[in-house]
Amino acid sequence: MIEIIAYEMEYVGGKVESKLSLTPYSDEFHDSYQKIYNECFYEMRKVLGVKPYNFYSSKEQIADKKNNIYLLIQNEKLIASVACYDNEIDDLIVNKKFQGQGYGTQLLFWAINHIQNNSNELPIKLHVAKWNENAVSLYKENNFKCTKVEKKR
Repeated sequence: MIEIIAYEMEYVGGKVESKLSLTPYSDEFHDSYQKIYNECFYEMRKVLGVKPYNFYSSKEQIADKKNNIYLLIQNEKLIASVACYDNEIDDLIVNKKFQGQGYGTQLLFWAINHIQNNSNELPIKLHVAKWNENAVSLYKENNFKCTKVEKKR
């Protein structure tokens, strides 16, 4: 069985701005959200042996989370999404068709800004699997530092 290593990271930078305009999750985008979420995490979940590989299969699975999920929509298409829970950034995803265009960085800035403006809890934190090297690099390049290494299995 493959050991899963995750990093807890904290934001150590200052105030950030974002040019993005995200909207709260809406059920009208559920099918797109589910598809993009599953596509973004499928390979990692499969390599690490985390089943089910396609995690989301129904609206009920996000019913208690949807008030904290924000969507980047352009021309009625879901480009990206991020969840913000108090002081934690979670599930930052970019539609594979739009990856490599800077959306991940801008989404991260949006989430940091959102938490700085809406939460009294600090520091801003996130968790990321060591396997996801691109995400780890993104976070390190944008003033997140590893504060804890968590091993599972």
